[in-house]
Formats: sequence, structure tokens, C-alpha cells
Amino acid sequence: MSDPDVPMTSPLSRRDFVRSLGVGAGAALVLPLGTACSSFASAASAPSAANGASASASGATGWDMVPRILARIVPPTFPDRDFPITDHGAVGDGRTDNTAAFRAAVRACAAAGGGRVVVPTGRFLTGPIHLRGNVNLHVQRGATIAFSQDPADYLPAVFTRWEGMEMMGYSPLIYAWEQENVAVTGEGTLDGQADDTHWWPWKGGRNAPLPNQIEARNRLFEMVEAGVPVEQRQFGEGSYLRPQFIQPYRCRNVLIEGVTIVNSPMWEIHPVLCSNVTVRGVRIDTHGPNNDGCDPESCRDVLIENCLFDTGDDCIAIKSGRNADGRRINVPSENIIVRGCRMKEGHGGVTIGSEISGHVRNVFVEDCEMDSPVLDRALRFKNNALRGGILENVYMRNVRVGQVADAVLSVDLYYEEGQQGPFVPVVRNVEMRNVTSHKSKYGLYMRAYERSEISDVRIIDSRFDGVERGNVTEGVRGLVMDGVRINGQLASATSHEAGAKSDADLLPSDVRTTPR
Repeated sequence: MSDPDVPMTSPLSRRDFVRSLGVGAGAALVLPLGTACSSFASAASAPSAANGASASASGATGWDMVPRILARIVPPTFPDRDFPITDHGAVGDGRTDNTAAFRAAVRACAAAGGGRVVVPTGRFLTGPIHLRGNVNLHVQRGATIAFSQDPADYLPAVFTRWEGMEMMGYSPLIYAWEQENVAVTGEGTLDGQADDTHWWPWKGGRNAPLPNQIEARNRLFEMVEAGVPVEQRQFGEGSYLRPQFIQPYRCRNVLIEGVTIVNSPMWEIHPVLCSNVTVRGVRIDTHGPNNDGCDPESCRDVLIENCLFDTGDDCIAIKSGRNADGRRINVPSENIIVRGCRMKEGHGGVTIGSEISGHVRNVFVEDCEMDSPVLDRALRFKNNALRGGILENVYMRNVRVGQVADAVLSVDLYYEEGQQGPFVPVVRNVEMRNVTSHKSKYGLYMRAYERSEISDVRIIDSRFDGVERGNVTEGVRGLVMDGVRINGQLASATSHEAGAKSDADLLPSDVRTTPR
């Protein structure tokens, strides 16, 4: 069912694409696969401006940057031409294989100069859909695209990034490679048809039946660390590395709007090395393993707004590559705005990491609602000494949290491998303003080890009620709490001797910091 006719190059000029991502960050993109690059390293490691605030080229800092970022995020528009898939032989009975019809409609739309590939009412079974430039895949209300449950339909392998590592693997269900102006829109449904017998069992784990991803995942780690060229990292049949749902890769001007996504094999919306991305009004309801909602990775200028996330993993997870691959490609995620979203189930409402070796900066979250006993955290950072990376300039304001199971703010530098690695994870310049929460285990849970850094964290005009065990702030430098009430009591960033209290001894009004 795969599309061998989709070109691996496009009319999008490499020079224009590099310019769209910025000179320093984009330089890595024009090198051959497997080539080491460090064009962003000097800029990424440069200290922030005074008081931890990041300065843009215009001199704006903090929330003052948002209007300039939004001015650059302009959704693509498309010619007023429709190409119904039914004109190309598609049948919406839920049984007929419509892969060829989708392929023909996309090809005809692109050849005509662009427009909408329209999916009408019905349930249309298909293999992967590969989009081309100036094509809007429009799924009308009452329409469902049901994706094949046969892994063989997602071969031959395509260039993809899997858990932050580049490889040749199963095609994402909806994929675009080096295209300009691509969209998935409409009020219909995208059904990945993953379940307990298709795709999800490949996750593996303790007592998990074979076949699963564990052997291939370990082999990919080894190839990445050894610097094996990407084209030699072949992970097709027999590898069991699940495909993402929607993955535009090295694209410019991307729009995902209005659709409902259910039953995803893995991550749902995963733009990689893209610029000018809008994700708007999307409803995600899928609870399989690693079912992250939206994972912009090494992307620039991204708007995620008015979406509903009800997921089996992080609702939004911002990433920039894992370990050696993240450092080789060395392109950050930056200038990302999240607003007006609702987060229900998930590991984190807005998460940064853990595949974050290429750095992140300038993330803005506002006017969101988060509420579920199985939503673990509101704002979450996860990193370790194998990943490394600088995570800076993250701002959250006007966010209402009903309840979370763990912490309102979590910064975990002990994640997975923890201290076991040579790279220094840095989290700095984080601000939460006017954030309210009614129930959580912790207000703040932040832990840095000796070689890592958590610094310049500011909690302002916020209220955390129903906090069971207070705050943990080990190794945090420059913590400011201004106008913060925890369980009704005014809180301050008071320092205590290391080990003065165990977690079990913390009272709701306690704030613990370990001096460094």
C-alpha cells in the first residue's frame, strides 16, 4: 500500500528552507546524511541575557517576543480546487483498500498546482498517505480515514526520526518529506486502528510477549552512538518500531486543523525540522503506549492552540533529538506558543524532553486548562546526563489546573539514566505566573544533581491548594516565589540544609532547597 512514486525531493528550495529555520540552526540540514555538524553549538551554549531572559534579534524578551513570533506563523492557503478521492475510485465501506485512490488524488492535486484532496462521508481504509506541496488533505465531517493494520503496507522504509533518532523505518501514517504548504484539515476522524493486538504490543516491556521493539531499539541506540550513517540504519520488517501518525519532515508552512485523532500506533502529531507550523482545534483521544499528542521536534515558530489532549503519554512534548543524534543535527526547538488548550489524561500537560539534546528555547504557554486524576504534571521537564542540552526561557501564565497526580511544576534531571553520562543538562529561566491548582501531591518538584543546573525559576502570583507534600527543590539556584500561596499559606524560597527533611516529612507549606 505504500507510495513508491512520492519523490524524496521537492520544489522547496534547500536554500529557502535553511533560511526559514535561521542561518545557524539550519546549516546542519544541507549536509549529507550522517555528517556531524555543530553550527548551533556556540549559540546554544551562550549565556542568556540578564536575569535569565532571552533576547530576540529585535531586542524583545519574555512575553514581549510573542507578537513577533505570531507574526511569522501564517497558516498556508490553498487554491480553490477540490479533488475528491471518490473521483479516483475510493469506496467508503471500511473494507476496500483505497491506497491507490488517495495516491492518485494527491498526485492530481499537486500536478494542478494544489488544492484540497477531499475525503467525503464514509470510512475509507488505506495505507500511508504521502502528501506533496500545496496539498490540503481535507477530511469532511462524517468521514473517517482508517489506516491499515498490516505493517507491510508501511514499507518500503522512509527517512524518519524515531524517539529522537534518525533512521529508515516504517512510513508514518500521514507523511510529508521536504514539502512546502501541506495541511490536514476538516472535522472528520483519523483512525490509526492500533489496539491491544495491532501496533501497541510492539512496545514490549517486562513480561511482554514477542515480537516487540526492544532488540531493534537497542540496536538503533548503538548505531546512533557509533555514528552509523542514517541510510544504513534500516529498521523495516522485523524491527517492530512503531510509526508515528502525522509526520511532516523538513517541511515549511504546515497546518493541522480540526481533525480528531484516535488509536495511534505511537506519537500523534510529530513535525520534525519544520518551520511555520500551526496545530489548531485538533481533538486527540488515544491511550496506547507512547501516545504523545503533539511533539514538535527541532522546529521553529510553532503555534498549538484550542486543542483537546486526552492521551496515553505526554499531551504536548517538545523535543530536539536524542543523545548523539540530537547533538549531530544540533537544531533546537524554539519559538513555540501553546494557548487555549485543554489537557485531560497524560503524563504531562506541556513537557520538554526527554529527547532534547539539541536544546529548546522560547516556549510560551497560556490560557490552558488541565484537569484529571491521571494527568501527572502540568509543566514538566525531563532530561539526564546522556541527553544533555540547554532548556531555557519557558513561560507559563494564566493556566488553571483542577488536579494533577504528581506536581504542578516538575523538573526531573534524574530521568531514566540520570547522572550516568558526560553531558550536562541545564534548565534555566522558567517562569510561572497566575497558575492555580486545586489538588496535587507536590506544588514544585525539582531535583538537580551536582553537575547539572536548575536556575532562575520564578513562581509569581500563583496559588496551589490541596498540596499533600509541599515542594521539593533540591539543587535549585535562584528560586523566586512572589505572591505564592500553598494551601492558603504564603510561601517563600527558604533554604534549608541538605537532607533536613525527607519527602515523607514535608508539610504542605514547606519549601526545601539544597544549597549548591
